[in-house]
Amino acid sequence: MASVESTLISCPNCGEMISILVDTSEAGEPYVEDCQVCCRPIRMTAVCDDMGHLLHVEVSSEDESY
Repeated sequence: MASVESTLISCPNCGEMISILVDTSEAGEPYVEDCQVCCRPIRMTAVCDDMGHLLHVEVSSEDESY
């Protein structure tokens, strides 16, 4: 069952807090989304518990590794 949750992250490029929507059915799969403030790409991976609830989102800039 697909679930979308809203969460806040800090952009690794500009440091601003932004709100993102996370598809928890895709947990563990990295994806890229542009920052709403600085427009630079952010690599993200959702981490969920066994029930599919979002625990946190790992973020890094395009030039960093996880």
